[in-house]
Amino acid sequence: MNKLFFSFELIAQDEKARSGQITTPRGIIDTPAFMPVGTLGTVKGIFPEDILRTGSQIILGNTYHLMIRPGVEVLDHFDGLHNFMNWQKPILTDSGGFQIMSLAKLNKIDIDIGAVFSSHLDGKKFVLSPEKSIQIQKSINSDILMVLDECPKLTKDRYKLQSAIEISTCWAKRCKVEFGNNKSKALFGITQGGLDKKLRLDSLEKLITIGFDGYAMGGLAVGESQKEMFNILNDTVSYMPENKPRYLMGVGTPSDILGAVKSGIDMFDCVMPTRSGRTGLAFTWAGKVNLRNSKYQNDKSPLDKNVTIRNLNLYSKSYLNHLIKTNEILASMLISLHNVNFYQQFMLEIRKEIKKGTFNNFYNKYINMF
Repeated sequence: MNKLFFSFELIAQDEKARSGQITTPRGIIDTPAFMPVGTLGTVKGIFPEDILRTGSQIILGNTYHLMIRPGVEVLDHFDGLHNFMNWQKPILTDSGGFQIMSLAKLNKIDIDIGAVFSSHLDGKKFVLSPEKSIQIQKSINSDILMVLDECPKLTKDRYKLQSAIEISTCWAKRCKVEFGNNKSKALFGITQGGLDKKLRLDSLEKLITIGFDGYAMGGLAVGESQKEMFNILNDTVSYMPENKPRYLMGVGTPSDILGAVKSGIDMFDCVMPTRSGRTGLAFTWAGKVNLRNSKYQNDKSPLDKNVTIRNLNLYSKSYLNHLIKTNEILASMLISLHNVNFYQQFMLEIRKEIKKGTFNNFYNKYINMF
């Protein structure tokens, strides 16, 4: 296998659950994989070298936010985000499509032009077109680029869902042209269609016709229940090409990940580990631990006695509880690092269980714990 090219190899399968390996010029990504989110070129509160120590093989950056700060000129000056933030492993970039939804009051969509934004910082007008999104991702020097899409809010309105598919498909074609023929990088298509199986499959069929290096499920984790998300994944993921990575965007809790792996998803990203860390919530093999709770005030035990990164096993729950109550920034740093490390250990065990053919046992043990 040529390591100078992007490629995906399926290694093992346990029913629908898959274990594989993505090869990029900047390194291997074992799947199922979790990508810590570094929206602005940093995984909040954690040194890049510590992210590496957790076993993270890829992180996510955001096109919209990096375009605004530090800006394309700075990124070009450093030949991309890797050098700018001191991270030499692979980077996947969101296209800005999620911001079209989350900052809907600040933009207008035109299928021919793209999204016309007023900056959330200073109100300055700018256009994020499909071509511009790819150009910015090239300046970031992303290893995996995403097409620009329209990600609608949770709705059962078929007209709105069909409109989003029409716009997203048109933009996907334009992104493919702008991306060009670069075998060292990858361009992923993004399916839309909400919770409607027929619309999802229609969107997927259109993307497969265009042809991408991977396929993502967009427009989920936008307010639907976990059961609804699992149902649409179970109904549609198996129709995605077997020889391409399958990515569920913006998900989620450990139990979300378990259910999605069970349906055949390979890649995940979410702010959950660090956002929870900043609020005092830790993920452990015994379940969630709310370190704000006064019952931990005199608890001498660590969150995980086996985690030696930054000597995390030497910090008691009592000390973490104290740091939270005194608003010390170290609390966020320690708990966020713990959480990212837990997520990566969780993914490692998932990969092991799939290879052993015992994933369902692992699933049943942990699905209701988080």
